[in-house]
Amino acid sequence: MWGFTFGAIGFAVALVVMSGAFMGGAVIVAVPLAVAIVIVAGLLDMRRRRKAGEGMEQFRERAESDKVDFTARDRQTLS
Repeated sequence: MWGFTFGAIGFAVALVVMSGAFMGGAVIVAVPLAVAIVIVAGLLDMRRRRKAGEGMEQFRERAESDKVDFTARDRQTLS
């Protein structure tokens, strides 16, 4: 996701710089578009991170619910 985020931010910055270099008035269109691109990229990254965190939490809950039954041989080896 970092590649997409950096690519989107780079595109937004390039859009602003290009519009300022070629036509000064185009900044009125480019700046809000660049801000929108950065916001969307940030929201997508936050959503991805939240899903990854929820997946880990579900993994932990599932691991806690699985009880391990030790045999007599296991107990002897552990002590």
